[in-house]
Amino acid sequence: MDEPARYRVMVVDDNAFIRAGLTSALEATDDIEVVGEAGDGREAEEMAWRLVPDVVLLDVRMPRVDGVSAAAALSRTSRVIMLTQVEEPEVILSAVRNGAVGYLVHNTFTVDELAEAIRDTVRHRAHPLSHAASAALIDAARTGRPAAPAADPAEQRARFGLSAREVQVMDLIVRGHANHDIAAKLFLTEKTVKNYINRIYAKLGAPNRATAIVTWLGMPPGG
Repeated sequence: MDEPARYRVMVVDDNAFIRAGLTSALEATDDIEVVGEAGDGREAEEMAWRLVPDVVLLDVRMPRVDGVSAAAALSRTSRVIMLTQVEEPEVILSAVRNGAVGYLVHNTFTVDELAEAIRDTVRHRAHPLSHAASAALIDAARTGRPAAPAADPAEQRARFGLSAREVQVMDLIVRGHANHDIAAKLFLTEKTVKNYINRIYAKLGAPNRATAIVTWLGMPPGG
């Protein structure tokens, strides 16, 4: 996949100061352009259809249409990263089910890390989850199913049809490792890891990393 000369981003937050701060910080980079700002989900949906940004940075709690609801429509045109103060597991799960490919919590990342998350998302190299969001997602998946002994790797392989190597990759995904970390740990190239991950997504019926984690850990769809 060819990388764009500039990454086109839309910032959606009902707080004008946050929007201005994000816009200013991102446009200070060499390759990110903020093509639009919106103060609520409905405005964001209308704007996204016109602008078709590469990535939408989307707050959760906003008037008229909230971010979780808007994610469903926005994910049809763009890749959606939730960018919020909200850490409730049920909100994270709902956002992922509605198509968000990343979930970042304010004050847990630097501007440089946010910029790299945008680039990685467009390149399909990673699905950014802050540590708080990843932990909440995993905890929600584990507590959302009946108490039972954790499935061993053989049982998980039988359930989803994954190879032994794919199970290793998936276990590292669940632990929060990025593609380059997985490659280093398993002595693979990043391209090989990406190929494994694409096959894992297909076998789990998961469109992205967060949904794959939920599925792997046994949270029923819509649960």
